[in-house]
Amino acid sequence: MIKKRMKANFSNFRSEQFSFAHDPILILENFWSAAERKQFREAMDHSSWMALADMPPVAQAFQNCGNWLRAEIAPTEGSRFIQRVGLPCVAEYVESFPNITGRHINFNYYSYSVGDCLSTHDDTDDAYTYAQGKIPPTRRLALATYFHEEWQPDWGGELILYKATTGPNGKKHLEVSQCITPSPGSLVIFTVPQFHRVCRVDTLAKDHKRLSVAGWFMTEH
Repeated sequence: MIKKRMKANFSNFRSEQFSFAHDPILILENFWSAAERKQFREAMDHSSWMALADMPPVAQAFQNCGNWLRAEIAPTEGSRFIQRVGLPCVAEYVESFPNITGRHINFNYYSYSVGDCLSTHDDTDDAYTYAQGKIPPTRRLALATYFHEEWQPDWGGELILYKATTGPNGKKHLEVSQCITPSPGSLVIFTVPQFHRVCRVDTLAKDHKRLSVAGWFMTEH
């Protein structure tokens, strides 16, 4: 059975009528306007980027994934971002877990060029945080949203979500449940854990960058 998803144009979406408990995948088209995407791209131009190769624990967890870039979001843009993506359905789901002692968010800019990808994982192994000697909070919702100006179907970079099943021999099998194109201005939020990956950006993309913000809503108990 393929997991349910909700896909809608943001102008027609009613957050108060949506529940991640029933639909673990939410895809909203045209969440960001062209002007908003431009503002975030300009902020990215002034950010300090770090390559995957310069983050050893992360590079160890995601081998042979190219050399994508990550940057921190400045406070001004970060505040604007959280105000927009902090939908009522997000708060309702995060607050549904018992005995919460703290709430956390972690979002960053990401830039994927030709050859970059992200291998299959389910967001439960935070190697980078553990490497810093910390116990990370529990990730509840994963988010990815796209700020590039253009993205063609044959440029790759799709977000693939999987359905996990267990065979008679006890081995886990993954079947593709969703293939989501990184459409400019779209927003994807899904429950954790859920296996997923980012397809490699094709050479046909040339100099185009897959620009996104990705991260998690988390709770501490």
